[in-house]
Amino acid sequence: MNSSAAALPPTPTPTAPGGLPLLGHAHRLARDPLPFITSLKQQGSVVRIRIGPKPAYVVTDPALTRRVLVTDAADYAKGGTIIDALRVFFGDGLATVADGETHLRNRRLMQPMFNKSHIATRGAAMIEHVTAQVSAWQDGGERDVYADMNDITLGAFLVALFGTDLPAHLQRESTALMPAIMEGTIRQTVLPSWITRLPLPAHRAHARRVARLRALIDLAIDHARRPGNGEPSEQATQAELAGCPHAAQAAAPQGLIATLLTAEESLSRQQLQDEAITLLTGAIETTGTTLAWTLYEITQNPAIESGLRAELADVCAGRPLRPDDLDRLPYTRQVLQEAVRKYGPAWMVTRTATRTVDLGGHRIPKDADVVWSPYLHQHDPAYFPDPQRFDPDRWTAERAPATRGSFLAFGDGRRKCIGENFAWTELLIILGTILQTWPRIELASRPPRPQAVVTVKPDSMAMAFHAERGRRALSA
Repeated sequence: MNSSAAALPPTPTPTAPGGLPLLGHAHRLARDPLPFITSLKQQGSVVRIRIGPKPAYVVTDPALTRRVLVTDAADYAKGGTIIDALRVFFGDGLATVADGETHLRNRRLMQPMFNKSHIATRGAAMIEHVTAQVSAWQDGGERDVYADMNDITLGAFLVALFGTDLPAHLQRESTALMPAIMEGTIRQTVLPSWITRLPLPAHRAHARRVARLRALIDLAIDHARRPGNGEPSEQATQAELAGCPHAAQAAAPQGLIATLLTAEESLSRQQLQDEAITLLTGAIETTGTTLAWTLYEITQNPAIESGLRAELADVCAGRPLRPDDLDRLPYTRQVLQEAVRKYGPAWMVTRTATRTVDLGGHRIPKDADVVWSPYLHQHDPAYFPDPQRFDPDRWTAERAPATRGSFLAFGDGRRKCIGENFAWTELLIILGTILQTWPRIELASRPPRPQAVVTVKPDSMAMAFHAERGRRALSA
């Protein structure tokens, strides 16, 4: 139970060293965010930092973070410096909209889109799209894997959300815009607000890119609203009646957004834009980054690669991956979950205290920013021994219960990520398809360094994909 301000202990919350006048700790968050945020664990369970002149309270104990997200969620509203900056880009999408009736209504409207059974109806179309992209790679050619994974995840997401007949130029231009938009967005989250309000060229360019992305989303919504796109096609209906569900999925042009467009209580155009952009960003940043790091870890761990390929061979028996195979790939999911654990996805999230509260013996003033870091929690050695080691066996049925207390990649409580089921589906489809298509994968650049943007992305990563397994793979 939270006590009144008068009953709170007088001992002040420790302040992180290294703050500067006006900037506070913004220079550390911009220059070396991951070492800085993980170092705070040594200062205490709650540590005070400053983002500009404004104080923020970083929660380093995962049990206290769950109090913020679940037990005492009413005392910690969605908001804070980071959320306010993201709201400029996302608008009032589910990730940034304030707690209240709007959030509850929009989540209720969107929930059917992300039920596992509904996502499964898009599985065949996603597999077909991913297979076409992955198969077009040049045998043995070096590729920018991070860019490739973003392209593939964006394409699969657009097929799932808007349908199979979305004009190709919408995907191409969206893909080109997203990297610069995400860099501009994270820059605004770590800089003091007085800097982000200056009419600097970088800020104006960011605003133009965001406006263009919104225009592209508008075109995609209009496309989805065309007559015939809200109902299954005649070809899909005939396939379903003939007992061919996979053919029906592939033939149906409509996407998940049809659920919103046909809802009795529909969203406004602005709200549809906000939700689509929020989902778009989550699909690219979270899934693309996870896949890039997963492929890197595969190149460094031949035994893990052998385990993945053996599982795929056992489940698929030489045929291409199908949607109903995904639930029979437990080891593949363990590998992906370990990549999510080790590399993110988000590294810093904020809430706002709605009143003066006691959090683990620390006094948090009303309206203060409360910061929690999935990256910090998922590198906590108390839950994840040797946290820098990539170990998929952390997620076996025997060991997973001891680790989940500090696994907060998708959040928790009433604001938990609505797209988690979709993310796992997309991750399994893309990784499985890549491994089936390319028997050998090798790193063609130096080992990448983690770089905190919105997610923890690789600073540089090139790989070569080969149609033959080769001597190294066979010996492994």
